[in-house]
Amino acid sequence: MIEITETAPPELDRLRQRALILGIIGAVLSLAGAVFNLAAFFRSYLLAFMFWAGIALGSLAILMVQHMSGGAWGIMIRRVLESSTRTFPLIALFFIPVAVGIPFLYIWSDPHVVASNPHLEHKAHYYLNVPFFLARAVVYFAAWFFLANMLNKLSLEQDRTGDKGLIRSMQTISGPGLVLFGATVTFASVDWVMSLEPEWFSTIYGILFMGSQALTAMAFTIAVIVLLSSWEPMASLLQPRHLHDLGKLMLAFIMLWAYFHLSQFLIIWSGNLPEETPWYIRRMNGGWQYVGLAILLFHFVLPFVMLLSRDLKRNARLIAVVAGLIFVMRFVDLSWIILPAYGEHDGGAGLASWLYYPMAIVAAAGLGGLWLAYFLFQLKKRPLLPVRDPNLENALAHTGGH
Repeated sequence: MIEITETAPPELDRLRQRALILGIIGAVLSLAGAVFNLAAFFRSYLLAFMFWAGIALGSLAILMVQHMSGGAWGIMIRRVLESSTRTFPLIALFFIPVAVGIPFLYIWSDPHVVASNPHLEHKAHYYLNVPFFLARAVVYFAAWFFLANMLNKLSLEQDRTGDKGLIRSMQTISGPGLVLFGATVTFASVDWVMSLEPEWFSTIYGILFMGSQALTAMAFTIAVIVLLSSWEPMASLLQPRHLHDLGKLMLAFIMLWAYFHLSQFLIIWSGNLPEETPWYIRRMNGGWQYVGLAILLFHFVLPFVMLLSRDLKRNARLIAVVAGLIFVMRFVDLSWIILPAYGEHDGGAGLASWLYYPMAIVAAAGLGGLWLAYFLFQLKKRPLLPVRDPNLENALAHTGGH
């Protein structure tokens, strides 16, 4: 049995301090912006919240997939994934401003708007109303916290006892957990984002968000694992073949993301229904068409072509660059989905929605700094590898899984 008990290196303490400082500065600047434009604050905050929450959610999904598959690729990144999932209490706190800002975020919360729109009035009776919206959010967070807590608890118990039966226990939770995860993320994406334009709908919206969150989490995880390889013990343990596997998985997520977006676009555009096509029309005008083109080029085409290279996937620096590019473009893609909706509310999808971008970047820096500081705190609490997992030696030797 390989005994690897080292936790994250002390150098991460400095990064955690810097992240905390960044978070505090970003939070102060965001609150200052709220003084001048409260609506812009809440709308930019929603974008930042969805971005950082997506890392925790995507990590939970990948963690459960790893437990179900037993792949060696997941052993090397399990502790990074687990640390991300242990940030759900902080994510729940981050949701409080979203709940407070409902009147500024969602037009269906305005009784005057609802009363003048028969479609919204009908939806308000059984679904789109504030009490039910908040109750559903409580259910989502409870489900995510339960899954993350159980998997982390069993993983810690495995470290202490080395009980091989815990592998089956984690699989038993992960199977139904993936079903529960899919249902809750679908409803959460509909509640928090799709209902920004409550007369529009997409039947694959939840799947699209799940794929996007998995891609965000994988890009973040690869960047972290490459950073950790700068110091021991990961400097000696992380091999090019491990990066190669992670790169292939990230490539798969990129193709999955592109497939979901293309499917939604083709279905809506070919149907040409007046209640569906305006969603894309708003995002193809007012300057947002150039953002869409940038997403196509730098979120899909360039990373796709680069990750086809075997040598690049085995090069720590290069794969970290690709992961960083995808991570940034995930924020751009999310802004392309969220911000044009507010331009429409304010009388135009162009200039009005673009004005939220600076505040969104500041809000993302604030939430991101606080989230990263807490993530790094969690990462240092346990060894960087599951020290008594029966598959650890196979993972390090890259000879297989269960």
